Amino acid sequence: MVSRKATKRIRFADASKGLKLLANEFAMLSALRIKNLALVEDLTVEFQPGYNAITGETGAGKSILIGALSLVLGERASKSLIRSGADKSTVEAVFDTRQIKSPINRWLDENGLEECEDHQLFLKRTFSAGGTNRQFINGSATSLNHLAQIGEWLVDIHGPHDHQSLLHPNRQLALLDAYAGLDKDIAAFTALLRERKEVETERADLIVDEQTYEQQLDLLRFQVKEIAAAHLAELNEEELEQEHQRSSNASQLTHLAGSTLDLLTGESESLTSQLTSISRQIHSLHQIDPAAENLIELQEQASGVIQELQTELSAYLDRIELNPERLLELEEQIDALQSLKRKYGPSLEDVVQFGEKAADKLSSLESRDAEVSRLNAELERLSKELIKTGKTITSKRKKVIGKLSKEVVKQLRALGFKQSEFDVALESMDTPTQNGFDRIEFQFAPNPGEPSQPLRAIASSGEMARVMLAIKTVLAEQDRVPLLIFDEVDANVGGETAHVVGEKMSRIARNRQVLCVTHLAQVAAAADHHQVASKEVTKGRTLSTIKPVAGNDRVNEVVRMLGGKGEAVIKHAEQLLKM
Repeated sequence: MVSRKATKRIRFADASKGLKLLANEFAMLSALRIKNLALVEDLTVEFQPGYNAITGETGAGKSILIGALSLVLGERASKSLIRSGADKSTVEAVFDTRQIKSPINRWLDENGLEECEDHQLFLKRTFSAGGTNRQFINGSATSLNHLAQIGEWLVDIHGPHDHQSLLHPNRQLALLDAYAGLDKDIAAFTALLRERKEVETERADLIVDEQTYEQQLDLLRFQVKEIAAAHLAELNEEELEQEHQRSSNASQLTHLAGSTLDLLTGESESLTSQLTSISRQIHSLHQIDPAAENLIELQEQASGVIQELQTELSAYLDRIELNPERLLELEEQIDALQSLKRKYGPSLEDVVQFGEKAADKLSSLESRDAEVSRLNAELERLSKELIKTGKTITSKRKKVIGKLSKEVVKQLRALGFKQSEFDVALESMDTPTQNGFDRIEFQFAPNPGEPSQPLRAIASSGEMARVMLAIKTVLAEQDRVPLLIFDEVDANVGGETAHVVGEKMSRIARNRQVLCVTHLAQVAAAADHHQVASKEVTKGRTLSTIKPVAGNDRVNEVVRMLGGKGEAVIKHAEQLLKM
């Protein structure tokens, strides 16, 4: 049972059904919902951390889970998968992202998708008989390519459904480097490569033909001179525009200020003369009623404000200057600034920055020969450092290839490949990549005397799954894909090898979540959790269902898988589960 402290509520994106699930918060794949896919009408399966086995009779629908998960991770859909009588199929999945080391939230943000809330990633895929496809990540509409890309971080499926990151040489190289502890070496190499690229770009800007060189010099000199002539550091654009506003409206401002001053101080009915009359009357009122003293104070305040207004208006009027020459000068300055902004940036600050960069580039071009010589020396130094670091990385890779191959071969022997060989082919290149000068490929030879071939050339899905299981066992700590799924891993396996397969599944599941579709009792019995697929007929329709089993129900399923009856078989099943 899952404790309450280790659980949390999660909800599928399809809120119309109000579907809520109680799932372990540390399970990578928390839940999967399938609607109208093949024999499934509406099925919700919850998964737990560790090793999850899925069993059932042939044709019961075990692999529908794997197919559904592949669909929600971007695999192309066929309308033939839609359940008969339905117009569309839907698959929804909930992932817990705590164990994902890839920068998922940053990737989601960069692609305009909603980030994960409470560390939960919601994926949804719907496809219809009419050919319409819709897919969502955290409720945001997205593309199949985005589902596929995020699937590469989440899941490795080993079996008939190819979703296997280990088949890609670049992924193999990353795992080999992690196995060899080369993270710091690769980071140093990448930094050197980036620095060399920047210097190459800088040199390319300087090495041009003479005509182009002279044209660049002329243009830069003109730009630098034009910007410098504007003396932008001495200008305040806002003050300049305010002065232009005043100069261009000087006549109107003079009229307004003068007429206002006349209202205050004119000979007839001016505000000043009216204030004098008001003052006399208020003093007379105060002589009759001493309680009106506050009115005298207010009258004096009003007279003071009016007097101050009169003084300021007179001074303002004196400052207004009708100067057509200054107005013309201001207009020319503003036009020049607007022209600079149109050429070099939306603001004067941008123009200044453009001028500084142009001056720096002009200086470099004017001293081109010396600058090119300096850059050539820097490129030579960086190239030597790249080669030195690359050789160190290659040497360290070669040292661990033998060890890795031996460990994988050891695992392969235990999985029934008694005479198979595994190796890592390394080829050095003249042109570096982000990871050095090497290209590698994992290679496998299942039969003695036969040449090794790349993993992607293995034809048998069961064979491929066991090879992947061997590699995953060795590289369990280095591999960052948090969910591994094995389908048909037990093809052509039996006896002691079946026990080994189960043991290796359990070992890998210590570091990540594992799902395994199996027909072998030994493999299923080793699981931490067990789901059983079955078919039933309801209202004349065949339905596939998958349910968790535990206790006696799990014993009965293992008995069925052993293919026997009676006490001896039951005891054997119980013994397998105890082991």
